[in-house]
Amino acid sequence: MSNAALLEKLEHALSQLELACTFNKTRFQNQVIDISGRLLLAQDGVLLLYKLAPRFESAGLFMGTDWDEPNNLMANLVSVTLEAGEKSTVILDCLSHLRLLAIAQHQYQSPKIDASNANDFLVQVLALNLKHIFGAADETLRVRLGSLAEGIVNLYGFLLQHIGVDRILSQLINEIWRILAQRPIQINHIKVMITQISVALKNTDGSLSEVGLGADRLVSALYTPTQTCLDDPGLENFEARLSIMDDNTLQQEAGGFARAMHDVGLVSDYHAVFLRYLLKQNKTAFIPDALGLSSTGIDILSSYQELIHTLISEAIYPETAQAIYGLAMMLESGVLHASPVAPALWRQIKLQLSAHNNEILSKTFGSALSPRVFLLSGVIALLGQPLGVAQGNNPTCQSARAMSMWAYNDPDFLLHIIAHVARYDDLLMHFEGQSIYSSKLPAGLASNVPLDTDPVSVLLVPHLDKIYTEMGRICADRGEDPHRWINPEYHGWWVGRDFFIAVDIKDGKLKDYSQFIEQFYLSYHPLYNNNQPIVHPQPVGIAITDSNATFIGWHAITLLRVALDQHNTMRCYFYNPNNDSGQNWGHDVIVSTQGHNERFGEASLPFEQFLSRLYIYHDDPVEVLMNINVSEELIEAVQDMAKKSWAKNRLPLTLVAESGFPPITEEK
Repeated sequence: MSNAALLEKLEHALSQLELACTFNKTRFQNQVIDISGRLLLAQDGVLLLYKLAPRFESAGLFMGTDWDEPNNLMANLVSVTLEAGEKSTVILDCLSHLRLLAIAQHQYQSPKIDASNANDFLVQVLALNLKHIFGAADETLRVRLGSLAEGIVNLYGFLLQHIGVDRILSQLINEIWRILAQRPIQINHIKVMITQISVALKNTDGSLSEVGLGADRLVSALYTPTQTCLDDPGLENFEARLSIMDDNTLQQEAGGFARAMHDVGLVSDYHAVFLRYLLKQNKTAFIPDALGLSSTGIDILSSYQELIHTLISEAIYPETAQAIYGLAMMLESGVLHASPVAPALWRQIKLQLSAHNNEILSKTFGSALSPRVFLLSGVIALLGQPLGVAQGNNPTCQSARAMSMWAYNDPDFLLHIIAHVARYDDLLMHFEGQSIYSSKLPAGLASNVPLDTDPVSVLLVPHLDKIYTEMGRICADRGEDPHRWINPEYHGWWVGRDFFIAVDIKDGKLKDYSQFIEQFYLSYHPLYNNNQPIVHPQPVGIAITDSNATFIGWHAITLLRVALDQHNTMRCYFYNPNNDSGQNWGHDVIVSTQGHNERFGEASLPFEQFLSRLYIYHDDPVEVLMNINVSEELIEAVQDMAKKSWAKNRLPLTLVAESGFPPITEEK
């Protein structure tokens, strides 16, 4: 059928869709999708579809689907859609891309997403799917998508033409560096992006070499971190080369691996082969250099040499190479000086997992290694990077925050519950003397196992989430926010027993807000609390806002420290369990993750900006506060920022009547 005939049929189907009643739109949606799929394969078919794109949304093409709310779309899920190979879904996703391109190019305005956000989304989609831009789809995609694979290439080429190659690569490279500065535990998607960049640059025959200069260190960290693997020889060939090296060359290799790892935050598979070779050949004197340890780390390694060597032997493989960074940071942190940690790690090494946990971990991380190995590598990563754990695409910020806090502050307790859950599929915690067993509770916020997170989270989150929900149920009828009682019982004894909340639990309106602000100054600002630093990380709740400062929901984070940055600005440094802490909360409240004295994994805001988004916090009542008044000007400035954002026209919260307290919900 000619393009003209297909276009006529499509316009007719669109007209019918526009006129159809809501309950009858599905019938005509399918017609539009079917004809559009055929046009994708036609010459100039993508252009014809693009010209019709402004009608897609208004006609109701996306009604009743995940694509109906474009602001909620996640760029990293596009590849999942393509790989699933369900043709009607793939075509609908393609049409959504054309809809967003039309918005980004100002062909029309949508009430659901603006041009800037539409453009940014497409940049991410292109960056994450470079293989489709260059026609490098793998065999699996070609089999699953059949002839439609050619249409995907046509579409991505069309998007690339309008978005621009240079901007995509440079923006992607900058984005990777920004994320790596936060030192996340889960880096598989970053490795995929770097691999695609490497392939894309090679496929351009050097024409993008100037743009790709910023990618060199990223690609090198994964594939060519040392002199011996500059040609990316493959793991077997690399190990063969190691076998003929003298000690001086091994020393150089060790230093090269350490520099690449600490510089970028990524670990090459070759690094794992190197460490295992050192163990096998009894060349363990080079391990401190290969991990890039300071005198602190070297001291701990020498004190616990047998344990560290066993951890490398049991948990460090090419498939778990990233855990090497966690191992190095674990040694540098001094966590092994806490007497229970070493025996708890020996227990973890020998731990036998239940059949259920074996199945879940194998399903999530594959069968290349034993589930016990993946879990052990995850434990190493979490102990070394307490601020690197994230909640994935799950509404479980409380559980992620708890694991981070325990890894940071109470590692032996964390190791205890990991062992208990791994072996018995159950977790026992106590609330005001009452025993709570996770195995006896219904699912919480995480109705399914969070498969998009690290091994420890996959294991623990379903149990922690159930227990957190049960604690909320027990005290939901007390007439106050249950986090007053939950946080100290759930997180640990170090949580302050004084509790402050900015809203009235009954109607969600601001309550005693000026006193709330003043008390936070007196509790945490060094100029008002006799320069008392935060001894233990404290759980706090924030009102998350979007880039327009519109209230999104409540969110659980950890306040880590308050200090001056290099510009003498007092800042609050905190841990955010989201996958990415760098966010724009509107009205110039832009969360920083680097450049203001942040440590790896920390986010920060100026003190007043942070306080303007705070809604609950704890304090230790035993502290003697200074007799200093907080000026009315400071209090009013914070109030003004809050009332122009989340507290604007403060309405009763959606779920107050149902639950009895403001719910902690996932940030969007």
